[in-house]
Amino acid sequence: MHSKHYNVFYGWWVVLTAAVGLFWGPPVTVFSFSVFVRPIMHDFHAGRAAVSLVFTLGGIAGAISALLAGRLVDRYGARRVILPATAMFGLLLLSIRLLSANLWQFCLFYTLSGLLMNCVGPVPYGSVVSHWFDRRRGLALGLMMFGIGSGAMIMPALAQQLIARFGWRAAYAILGAAVLLISMPVVTAFLKEKPQVLGLLPDGETSADCVVPPRLDALGLSWPDAWHSRTFWLMMCAFSLVGATVHGCLMHMAAMLTDVGISVERAALGSSLAGAAILIGRIGSGYLLDRFFAPRLAAMFFGGVAVGVGLLETAAPAAAFVGAFLVGLGLGAEVDIIAYLVSRYFGLRSFGEIYGAAFGTFVLAGALGPLAMGAGFDLTGSYKAPLAALFISTLVATVLITGLGPYRYHARQPDADEQLPRVQGGERQVGVITG
Repeated sequence: MHSKHYNVFYGWWVVLTAAVGLFWGPPVTVFSFSVFVRPIMHDFHAGRAAVSLVFTLGGIAGAISALLAGRLVDRYGARRVILPATAMFGLLLLSIRLLSANLWQFCLFYTLSGLLMNCVGPVPYGSVVSHWFDRRRGLALGLMMFGIGSGAMIMPALAQQLIARFGWRAAYAILGAAVLLISMPVVTAFLKEKPQVLGLLPDGETSADCVVPPRLDALGLSWPDAWHSRTFWLMMCAFSLVGATVHGCLMHMAAMLTDVGISVERAALGSSLAGAAILIGRIGSGYLLDRFFAPRLAAMFFGGVAVGVGLLETAAPAAAFVGAFLVGLGLGAEVDIIAYLVSRYFGLRSFGEIYGAAFGTFVLAGALGPLAMGAGFDLTGSYKAPLAALFISTLVATVLITGLGPYRYHARQPDADEQLPRVQGGERQVGVITG
């Protein structure tokens, strides 16, 4: 095999490139949306419900696009999806200055951004990173997701500064220019789809490290096989229940904290605490996924979310801050866990499409969760009833995720004797197969 030698395994540069692409992706229109709400309401003479509906429409479009993005990645490759989508995303943000004062145009803008979001989001980048890493896949995915986590913390403050100086339309346009001038050149130059392109193997191994160099991308279930499996539906149910919980709580976090007597300033600190927890969850879960059985780790994080929801329901200020941290930790961990579980239970053959479906379910639940929280508050005059429902649903998700059983596609072991290909169900697999 032709190989090239690097002081640092090139896969880590791919992870850094993916993190840059993700930083200038979902955080621009998703995590910074809250700071645009007031100026948009003023400009369009719209109420809070109408502007919130815009966000929900974008979330639904994002859920639909996740499956489409995965299918395109499996068919054409991640680079052919990411590069044109990044260019279109940047141009769409620049086009905001052409909108008139009609809210329906802004709805169209946000729906289009939702359709593009998962073409520049975790689905295609997760596929690339999963091909570059096997034994260290969890850590690589966690570091990749650092791009979204850091964007979730930095982008709202950056957008707020741009809005204060130039107005909300110019703020979107400037962010669009940054996508074209920063993200686009970096991704174009450094994103390589698979290690074989550079004559390398996953994790930086050489042919001497592997008795039979594995073709990891050829291993895995097809989309129809995954769709008809019990494991797939257990995952979907668990991801959707926890996705609705964490997004519902975080989107209403400031309101819940002020309701228990915390000042507006300290409530903002609580939201920042949740954002910091998301970052910790991103990297921490990635590191742990390579060392512990993922369903048990997921159950631990999901259980933590349930505890966090319970603490938010107590109406005690100190407990509410701890609850905010635990909910943020669960959100940070869940996105990493989704990608990792898909790769271990379904392989890489149709990873894009299966991960797209799983992530789309998570996004859709995340779009509906805040809406359900708001409706519950309007009906009862309190967050107690919706929080109780979310507490129960998270406990159900914790139980469901423990029923996945052993991995179907294990990571390769460093011992050469454990890397010999095994056969199960008529399909060549690599590593120790226990289920």
